[in-house]
Amino acid sequence: MFWDNGLACTRTAGSGSTTVPAPDLLVGSKNKKFAIECKSGKDKRYLTKKEVDELKEFSEKFGAEAWIAARFNNVDWLFLRPEDLGVSRGENYFVSIDLAKKRGISFQELIKLE
Repeated sequence: MFWDNGLACTRTAGSGSTTVPAPDLLVGSKNKKFAIECKSGKDKRYLTKKEVDELKEFSEKFGAEAWIAARFNNVDWLFLRPEDLGVSRGENYFVSIDLAKKRGISFQELIKLE
């Protein structure tokens, strides 16, 4: 999707299982950089505090914007900033269909950001 819209994109091998922070996707052009953690499922997905903290850390060091991409059954990808996630018990996070539709932006909105 990103390549088809003029942005370079690569999937980080072993994301989530490395000893250093690594997002699922690195996306960019001359004018923008995104570090993206991807989640998909039926209606709700959880992210640990560590996952979100590492996404923020990587993004800051790399000079990229941190985003969470969420896709649910029969719903297109929606993109949220870490601060738009819901907070669950134990300081972890979640994204649900309703939350993503309310706080997220579409793929087309994301790629138009400057």
